[in-house]
Amino acid sequence: MSKDCPNHDKKRPKLIRRIYAGILIFFFLVLLTILLIWAILQPTKPKFIIQDATVFLFNVSAANFLSSSIQVTVSSRNPNDNIGIYYDRLDVFAVYRNQQITLRTVIQPSFQDENELNIWSPFLIGDDVPISPYNGATLYQDQSFGTVVLSIKLDGYVRFKVGTFISGRYHLNVDCPAVIMFRNPTAGIVVGNNAVKYQLVRSCSVSV
Repeated sequence: MSKDCPNHDKKRPKLIRRIYAGILIFFFLVLLTILLIWAILQPTKPKFIIQDATVFLFNVSAANFLSSSIQVTVSSRNPNDNIGIYYDRLDVFAVYRNQQITLRTVIQPSFQDENELNIWSPFLIGDDVPISPYNGATLYQDQSFGTVVLSIKLDGYVRFKVGTFISGRYHLNVDCPAVIMFRNPTAGIVVGNNAVKYQLVRSCSVSV
């Protein structure tokens, strides 16, 4: 008959603890290395510019319903030298005085390499969107003066890529001012039937 060795039974838990400790130390060192690289590289948020807006339709009815069709051109530049950006989701829509006036237009997911420039030209459509009485009165006044200030907003999520490491998702919020001068004949270029293209070239505010 064989007997179990008491010393062998005592050594086994110590061995298991050492293995677990080694695994924890390994993962800690990997995480620490990633955090150090992340801190050294200091990722910078992308820079957005609204380049132009082509207005095909912008009409307010007497009952405070707004119908609009606008194509905007927005560019995004990745200012980082060693960091790529994944745009997992981007929704674009127009806002007038904190009220959304168009549906959300979805931009397809994309990857932006270091110092790369992306350009999007989505159409923003709103069909008989009800406008609050206060905003309706203000919009009539703005149109009578000939200048309407819109906000073109981009809402979505981004991830950053450093080497083989990809970060978690961050919420991206972009606000682009679009000043449409309807009454100024030199402010826009006629590009079709009742369509006018306005050059804007304004920087957008970006928060990540």
